[in-house]
Amino acid sequence: MKIYKNIVRFYSLALLGTAALPFTARAQVSIDFPTNFAGFSSQDLKVTVQNIIRIILGFLGILAIVAVIFGGFKMMISRGDADEMGSGRKVVTAGVIGLVIVLAAYAISSFVVASIQTAV
Repeated sequence: MKIYKNIVRFYSLALLGTAALPFTARAQVSIDFPTNFAGFSSQDLKVTVQNIIRIILGFLGILAIVAVIFGGFKMMISRGDADEMGSGRKVVTAGVIGLVIVLAAYAISSFVVASIQTAV
C-alpha cells in the first residue's frame, strides 16, 4: 500500500511541475498590466463579459477533466476491489456529467452573447 502512495505522490508532483512550465515560458511583462489583463483593457462590456465567461467555463472544464483522470486513476489502483472500483466509476461518471454541463453552458452562453451582440 505504501508503494501506491509513493506512486501517487510522484505523479502528482510531476503533473504540477509540468503544468508550471508553459506559464514561465510565456511570461510577458506589461506596463499597463492591471488594466490590460486577459484583454479587458478598453473593450466593449459585452466582449468583457464574454471573456469572463470563457475563463470561468475553461476553469470548470479543466476541473471536470481532472475529475475524470482522478477517477480513472482510482479505478486503476483499486486492485480488483469492487468498492474501490465503484467509487472510481462514480467519480468518472460525475466528471463526464460535469464536462457535458460545462460544454452545454458554453454553447448556451455563446449563443446568448452572439444574440446580444447582433441585437444591440
